[in-house]
Amino acid sequence: RYSLFYNHLKNIEESEGGLDKFTKSYKTFGINQLADGGIYCKEWAPGAEAVFLAGDFNGWNPFSHPYKKLEYGKWELFIPPEDGCSPVPHGSKLKVVIRAQNGALLYRISPWARYVVREEDKVNYDWVHWNPPQSYIHKNPSPKRLKSLRIYESHVGIASPEGKVASYKNFTYNVLPRIKDLGYNCVQLMAIMEHAYYASFGYQVTSFFAASSRYGTPDDLKEMIDVAHSMGITVLLDVVHSHASKNSEDGLNQFDGTDSCFFHSGYRGNHQLWDSRLFDYANWEVLRFLLSNLRMWIEDYRFDGFRFDGVTSMLYHHHGIGTGFSGDYNEYFGLHVDEDALCYLMLANHMINSLHPECITIAEDVSGMPALCRPVAEGGGGFDYRLAMAIPDKWIQIIKELKDEDWNMGNIVHTLTNRRYEEKYIAYAESHDQALVGDKTLAFRLMDAEMYTNMSVLMPLTPVIDRGIQLHKMIRLITHALGGESYLNFMGNEFGHPEWLDFPRIGNNESYHYARRQFNLTEDDLLRYKFLNAFDRDMNKLEERFGWLASPQAYVSEKHESNKVIAFERAGLIFIFNFHPYQSYVDYRVVAFKYKILLDSDAGEYGGHQRLDHNTEYFSEEYPHNYRPNSIMV
Repeated sequence: RYSLFYNHLKNIEESEGGLDKFTKSYKTFGINQLADGGIYCKEWAPGAEAVFLAGDFNGWNPFSHPYKKLEYGKWELFIPPEDGCSPVPHGSKLKVVIRAQNGALLYRISPWARYVVREEDKVNYDWVHWNPPQSYIHKNPSPKRLKSLRIYESHVGIASPEGKVASYKNFTYNVLPRIKDLGYNCVQLMAIMEHAYYASFGYQVTSFFAASSRYGTPDDLKEMIDVAHSMGITVLLDVVHSHASKNSEDGLNQFDGTDSCFFHSGYRGNHQLWDSRLFDYANWEVLRFLLSNLRMWIEDYRFDGFRFDGVTSMLYHHHGIGTGFSGDYNEYFGLHVDEDALCYLMLANHMINSLHPECITIAEDVSGMPALCRPVAEGGGGFDYRLAMAIPDKWIQIIKELKDEDWNMGNIVHTLTNRRYEEKYIAYAESHDQALVGDKTLAFRLMDAEMYTNMSVLMPLTPVIDRGIQLHKMIRLITHALGGESYLNFMGNEFGHPEWLDFPRIGNNESYHYARRQFNLTEDDLLRYKFLNAFDRDMNKLEERFGWLASPQAYVSEKHESNKVIAFERAGLIFIFNFHPYQSYVDYRVVAFKYKILLDSDAGEYGGHQRLDHNTEYFSEEYPHNYRPNSIMV
């Protein structure tokens, strides 16, 4: 694998003048404003017979501005300035006109388009030339690379209690302060790359270089990232390079009139489950396109890194469909592995680490591919983190299938600590996947219908709500402290957001009722959501103070099955969890030297029963316990 990567890198050096020049292609492809006022356009359309540019600027004449054919399927067009001004004004609508091999004229959006919009009465998006007289100028430096990542997974469009598509501006001024207050130091943005179908959650990308216009302008997004940086918040982009939308009128599909171009042709170029197109990672121009795409998001918008979606689908020819992974090495090495895709990921991480070493990359891989998060120089994939995707599945399985008295402490600990040595994992109890319609969040699984009637503090605390609130806090804390080297939460889940997430579509009469986040619930002093919100905030603030995510793995001193107690040490702290459904303990012995309570899920401000005295200091005695010389009674 390293040999394949090295050969690619060597070829880029020899034929393109190096990785730096190769990945700057986003500055030359598509449409570009020249210093003298002229316009330079460049496209890659290997299957085209001829290429033209049409738009508002030439009265939509499809033949007046032909491109010149270059080598290797590339085409270029230069339009001189008119009286020192641009012949294509800012805001002009454009189309690349392709004469296909069968003679048909195809009106396409440039794959490199920076701004596409859809008018309300239209189905397809339009390509709009974005060249404002004054672009947004970033004022704040990017935060330094974080040792402890506390990630707030977010979607701009649903980040409002109102039933509408929320804006970049709303996120900037209403949501970022909330994220900061909750103690998260990183925001991971979903659905930013333009996608024609809103209900795809941003995973059916149509324009890879365009920030979604449904939330506002490119400058609005730049301002949002700049303000986040002013708060010390790192901003990651959920990047989708694993597949692309099948749209052809406003997507990449059949851009040059052929079945291939950016994708594999035939069966290999289609994803059976996602109904989308699959990139040909062995193609030189596809590598240019994808690598340049990453660089554009970093350099133009100032993103601080990426969460790569669908990595499992990329890594294997079977795309993970109908395949289980046990950890046997035969599952990761063989002809079923797509070495071209893996080599692309290595190139992407090498490029990011070489040109922007402060940036962070995360792999969404459910298979457990070995060395995915080790440096490329070691033959690894080069990612900084991978998502610990087994953890949320384990919590769902436990809550869904087991009685409280049947919870297995050893199995919980195993799931939370079972990770490859020196590969960093992002732990999470739930993400956007569990919030979507058809699934349930932890809060909804725990409390279900009673969330509609019994979340008021004016109502008696029922056993269902009491159990749900306490377990919600305990599950998040043990996942945060034991499950990895970083932590992630999907927006709203920190306070047990009720119901599910469902985007407007024909099946729900295009309703926005479930495509929103009801942050106002935490601001109502009469609702119990405020307790969960406060606990999440203080949990993050405690990690910020002691840095357990950046500390070595925890030492688990106890996983007692009959007592349902888990105890472990990390970052100089003792974590003790009592998962027993009805048994409390007096004078319970655990390994420790001296302690004072720092965070207690049973505290009154978190909706607990206030059974512990927080002013007491506990000292150890020389009493051996669980292979340690000292212990205390709690």
